[in-house]
Amino acid sequence: MSTEGPDGRHSAASLSVLVFGSCLVGLGLTLLVVPNVLLGIFGIPGTDEVWVRILGVVLAVIGYYQIQGGRTGAEWFMRASVLGRAAIGVTLFGLVVVGVAPPVIALFGAVDLAGAMWTAYALRQVSAVPKVVA
Repeated sequence: MSTEGPDGRHSAASLSVLVFGSCLVGLGLTLLVVPNVLLGIFGIPGTDEVWVRILGVVLAVIGYYQIQGGRTGAEWFMRASVLGRAAIGVTLFGLVVVGVAPPVIALFGAVDLAGAMWTAYALRQVSAVPKVVA
């Protein structure tokens, strides 16, 4: 099933995944190139550990996948991303609750959950549209 609208433009579901992917690419590239700037903005102590940069490239690549999934209207991918983003959101909240992550990490969890809900809602709207068979 395509998530393109009747006018050939991207649907709300595609747009939600494109926006999320673009944010991930930006976040990932920032962590890769200038990680301590981003960490400082969120009150997280800077580090020279390579893991932050590795996370950055992983986020950028996942963001690229999200962009491609939204650009092509791959509904299966968008549905899978809803579950994945919701799982990340819940996990980040859990890490804050048990005290192994600073409270600011819950912000990232909230963004993941909000994005997942946006995509899920938009996919329901696509599914609710009756199919016309020619």
